[in-house]
Amino acid sequence: PPDMTVLSNGKQIGEQTDSQGLKAVHWLQEKPHANYLICLVAGHLEKLEKKHRDIALGFYTQPTLIEHAANSFRDTPDIMEFFEEEIGVPFPWHKYDQVTIRDFTAGGMENTSLTTLTHNTIFSKETENIRTTRRLDAHEMAHQWFGDYVTCKDWSHLWLNEGFATYYTHLYEGHKYGRDAMLYGLHGDATQRILTQDKDKKPIVFNGYKNPMQQFDYRSYPKGSWVLHMLRSQLGPDLYRQCIQAYLQKHALSSVVSDDLRQVIEDHSGRPMDRFFDQWLYHPRHPDLKIVYKWMPKEKLAKVSIKQTQDISDDVLLFQFPTKLRFVVDGQVVDREIKVTQAEEDFYVPLNAKPAIVRFDPDYTVLAKVSFDKSNDLLKPQIANTEDMMGRLLACVALGDRKTHESVVLLTDRLNNDPFFGVRITAAKALAKHETDESLQVLRESWKNQTDARVRREVVQQMLRQFSPETLNLAVNVLEEEANPAIQTVAIGALGRFHGTESTKQLVRFLESDSFRNELATAAISAIGKRNDPELTKPLMSTLKDRQAEFSARDLGRGLVTLARTAKSSDDKKDVFEFICSFANHPKSTVRTSTLSALGKLSDDRATAIVESYLE
Repeated sequence: PPDMTVLSNGKQIGEQTDSQGLKAVHWLQEKPHANYLICLVAGHLEKLEKKHRDIALGFYTQPTLIEHAANSFRDTPDIMEFFEEEIGVPFPWHKYDQVTIRDFTAGGMENTSLTTLTHNTIFSKETENIRTTRRLDAHEMAHQWFGDYVTCKDWSHLWLNEGFATYYTHLYEGHKYGRDAMLYGLHGDATQRILTQDKDKKPIVFNGYKNPMQQFDYRSYPKGSWVLHMLRSQLGPDLYRQCIQAYLQKHALSSVVSDDLRQVIEDHSGRPMDRFFDQWLYHPRHPDLKIVYKWMPKEKLAKVSIKQTQDISDDVLLFQFPTKLRFVVDGQVVDREIKVTQAEEDFYVPLNAKPAIVRFDPDYTVLAKVSFDKSNDLLKPQIANTEDMMGRLLACVALGDRKTHESVVLLTDRLNNDPFFGVRITAAKALAKHETDESLQVLRESWKNQTDARVRREVVQQMLRQFSPETLNLAVNVLEEEANPAIQTVAIGALGRFHGTESTKQLVRFLESDSFRNELATAAISAIGKRNDPELTKPLMSTLKDRQAEFSARDLGRGLVTLARTAKSSDDKKDVFEFICSFANHPKSTVRTSTLSALGKLSDDRATAIVESYLE
């Protein structure tokens, strides 16, 4: 239809309407690119426009979301400018469009010059700095160089696409908000997504997959990103930049394998990279390090012992890597470069006096699970060192396991006064880990005073972890006083652990509430799913029946499964059964799949024949 917008790769070179009133649009992609990056979008869309140099930037979204689009895509020109400077290769395509797709299958897809995004990336200003499109925006744009301009030859080398896109997102965070922001993102990737996978024996470069999607995991994304961070740390930012620029220029508009990157780095750095690539890319895992420090007063030596404790095998190697030891003596920083090469080795550093702070890998350049048990005398100055964000963060983590009054005092100071939001979040988690009346009281007194919404949400989440009558009262209090819907959802989630009049009243209230993308109603549905309470069946079915068109396919599907759970123990399931069955032929597969799941959870014998009809 002529009022539809039609988008594709490259440049639009023609548009005409035929005798039947239908529009034909002709797009031309002049440069070669991988066939999985071909894309066509047609729909009723609203557009925002910007420019970077002579590159047209288009932002397309559903008309109902256009009022929030400018807020969501505000960083795109700055991201492109930074990437061109950091990568050293101009944006390689004719234009760059981004378009949100209703019920998109993933977060984003880096089609050449036309990135498609989930409509959930649009956010409202009410969520303050909790919601952002910035990281998804940066990730998909980085792919325009890494994955589109130069792409992996097969999925075993997927990290050359996804690892680069993940790392350059961190680099942009560092550009926009400072190095601490970059390191905090890398720390989250390491501790939450990589170091927890220590039983996995698959390397990053792995061709034994049965399905390509098996490659789209932590190895290609965050671990691949960490490999690049270690490379950049060892080469230095300038030499690293030169190598990446040469890599893209040499292999422009073609496909590559990991060894192509190694060869370019060797050519431009003059350094052998075989061991680095072998241990980090072609073998699995990471080093586990146990570090012990001892001060030798007579000799005035600091002794640091480093032991690799991972099980060594043909798969898992003994790692070799450079890093640094840092000592703070009488306010002066003393750094000592070291190289770890053995299963166990000692390093001796002469110092003028006993150090107040001892740090291993202070610049955070090694992907490793580190155990470094320090005395309180070492942790106290470390947690107060305003020049070392990672040191303060790691001290907070350590104090989370020391359930003492002194630890609470130190963590309270970080929670309320640290200049970096990530340290305040870590302090909140550490205090909650104590599970004492004293630590919980600190959290309760802190949440209203946290001006950074990301910290406020974490404090609310941690103070509502405990199951007690007081927790229910706190959750209701948050819902009465907190205006940010992204924080309200945390309190709504806590209601799911409580039965009774008050929690039921609140859940029904938010089930019927009106919010951007139905965020609060969706949170209420999730909480109801935890309660499995037949009393909530009727209001839930009423909401799903009256407002089904307002929910995304995924949220509607979750609502049907929750409805089945609440009605499972009811004597009369007839109305619920018929309502769920009405979605069995829904046009969206996500809803159909959820319908079958809901019928299974309803435990109604009448569902057997319906479910069996889909088994083929």
